[in-house]
Amino acid sequence: MLARKSIIPEEYVLARIAAENLRKPRIRDRLPRARFIAKSGACNLAHKNIREQGRFLQDIFTTLVDLKWRHTLVIFTMSFLCSWLLFAIMWWLVAFAHGDIHAYMEKSGMEKSGVDSSACVTNVRSFTSAFLFSIEVQVTIGFGGRMMTEECPLAITVLILQNIVGLIINAIMLGCIFMKTAQAHRRAETLIFSRHAVIAVRNGRLCFMFRVGDLRKSMIISASVRIQVVKKTTTPEGEVVPIHQLDIPVDNPIESNNIFLVAPLIICHVIDKRSPLYEISATDLATQDLEVIVILEGVVETTGITTQARTSYIAEEIQWGHRFVSIVTEEEGVYSVDYSKFGNTVKVAAPRCSARELDEKPSILIQTLQKSELSHQNSLRKRNSMRRNNSMRRNNSMRRNNSSLIVPKVQFITPEGNQNTTET
Repeated sequence: MLARKSIIPEEYVLARIAAENLRKPRIRDRLPRARFIAKSGACNLAHKNIREQGRFLQDIFTTLVDLKWRHTLVIFTMSFLCSWLLFAIMWWLVAFAHGDIHAYMEKSGMEKSGVDSSACVTNVRSFTSAFLFSIEVQVTIGFGGRMMTEECPLAITVLILQNIVGLIINAIMLGCIFMKTAQAHRRAETLIFSRHAVIAVRNGRLCFMFRVGDLRKSMIISASVRIQVVKKTTTPEGEVVPIHQLDIPVDNPIESNNIFLVAPLIICHVIDKRSPLYEISATDLATQDLEVIVILEGVVETTGITTQARTSYIAEEIQWGHRFVSIVTEEEGVYSVDYSKFGNTVKVAAPRCSARELDEKPSILIQTLQKSELSHQNSLRKRNSMRRNNSMRRNNSMRRNNSSLIVPKVQFITPEGNQNTTET
């Protein structure tokens, strides 16, 4: 290090490092935009500084259902263990107060094996035996080694109390487990949405579209779709509303606004004057801080439980000038759905202006369609010319091959001067 310092001056090294840092641009990773609803449907919201925690205990059943599985299983196990231990202590106290344990200690070994009819509970000699008797009573096993007698009314009261408490614990815990396994969001796992939404022209109007499908054969009854736009707005008085929700009407020819989700459908929203997307163009969309939330609700056909599936689309996930490809085909009298192309889109001609500008100047749409038609014709011409060139090249190559296979002619001269031509 000393020799290197003596050869290269320190000022030169510092200047070189500074020049390299200036040459390399510092690219900072762009932070992901916050969203209220994740793509999986979970709410991206954290509750903090909740002072009244006791409100959750007032609805203990819902609290138990909302807990995670590991917490529910721990509570399920501890509720039974604690009840068994509690009543084991009570049975031991009953036997100790009645003098059964003291009498057992005074008896001889031969008398211990017999059944003592004067005891409250036979063969309850220690806390371990009281714990085993508590499990037998609550679970109604009844091995026959320990049983109650008519000597103690207090023991009969404890028996009735333990049976009632055991039934309550069984009802709550089993109901909680059943509700967790039959929750509505489990059915929503097979309701899928396209990863991207598109904006394209349909029937002469700009439309916001996305695709929804159901992977199961069991249908969703009375399925309906709601769309909301959530964005941050400021009122004329200066109040900032961080979550301003606006409903978006869905273009559905059915008056009941229900959909028949037997196959994947493209849900369409016409961008008109009522739409919050009315004044947004293709260039403005990238800078908009908005989130389109989609909610699909319906009744599960097999269980009758109402389910709800959710997703959202932010500005980066909305593709302008795209259209979903067709995935439903008819094969041998059966409609087939290719889910590998569920979210695939293709580019189509669409004006880059907003829907408001398109309503004010309808000629923009005509010009866009004409340009797309011209470009399509040019592409067809290029393809045709390429095909012609390829066919000409193939013909030339075939001619060359044929010419190489032609048999050469050989002339023979006889002594009389006649020429005989033969092919070899």
